[in-house]
Amino acid sequence: MSENNTGVRLLALKDIFRKETDENHELSIKELVDKLKIELPGSTADQKAVKRYIQTLQASGFDIIENEDKYGKKFYSHQERLFENYQLRLLIDPILSARFITEEEKKTIINNVKELTSKHIAKTLPDPIVYQQSINQDYQLIKLHIDKIHDAIYQSKMIAFQYGDMDIHKNFQLRHGGEMYQIKPHALIWESDFYYLIGDDIKYSEGNNPRNYRLDRMRNVTISNERFARKRKDLSTYVQNSFHMFGGQDDWITLQFKLEQNVLNGVIDKFGIEADIRKVNDEAFTLKAKAKLSPGLKAWILAWGSKVKVISPQTLVDEIIEEIGKVKDQYKE
Repeated sequence: MSENNTGVRLLALKDIFRKETDENHELSIKELVDKLKIELPGSTADQKAVKRYIQTLQASGFDIIENEDKYGKKFYSHQERLFENYQLRLLIDPILSARFITEEEKKTIINNVKELTSKHIAKTLPDPIVYQQSINQDYQLIKLHIDKIHDAIYQSKMIAFQYGDMDIHKNFQLRHGGEMYQIKPHALIWESDFYYLIGDDIKYSEGNNPRNYRLDRMRNVTISNERFARKRKDLSTYVQNSFHMFGGQDDWITLQFKLEQNVLNGVIDKFGIEADIRKVNDEAFTLKAKAKLSPGLKAWILAWGSKVKVISPQTLVDEIIEEIGKVKDQYKE
């Protein structure tokens, strides 16, 4: 037998172990021989040869577990995996729920993830066909933007792009007459079903940076040869304080909520477990936090209806009262 044939059989057998076996699925030597012949038509490998191959794979560090049933018959399986089953779910579930990824791309990504485990476990993982949530028609652009921006971040290089929005006719319109934005990129994040770039716009002062930009609204992204000195930034606080990725000035806010479990859950989900939450009485609690005074913040507050009252700052109180008045006026005859 040539070394080339042996190598091919070893690789084929290793692949069989990866795909066909796990902690709940084992194969006998005879079953391994049969599957090897299916993988390599014309193979003359017998049970003795397969046993030698198993020993060779084990000696190379490839994990193969040998079990014996009550009748003395031996079964073999590969159980060591790069990811636990729950970790595969952690990878797959966000992909399925991401609206900016096309259905076709979801299928490709998830099928690739399923290659990381046995076919038996793969069958238990979510099927992308069940989820039909993709809405973004610009995914091809987003893929290119992700690669370019990651490269720019890694190399500490400036990037430039145009930015825009959809008009009432669902046509994309560039902002500021197609002006190029000059940005020092710091990070890409996935927030509220969209990818965002966080970076410093060179037009603005340190106090008005960083800023954020949705990748699907970018056009003509280019990497500059100009490098910038990277400074350590607390981006986690910036993301936490930027409601729904709307801009705005940071300020301390105090809100009073009705003490109901669903309300408390919502506040903790938004501000985190370390939020400054204090019980007022059996019917109310207050939240004190630093947040962006933005349309996103006001929309979040108004969504709680009568279950929340803004205590401070007074400017936010006035804006909420004004907005409530406008809503009321909508229903006047």
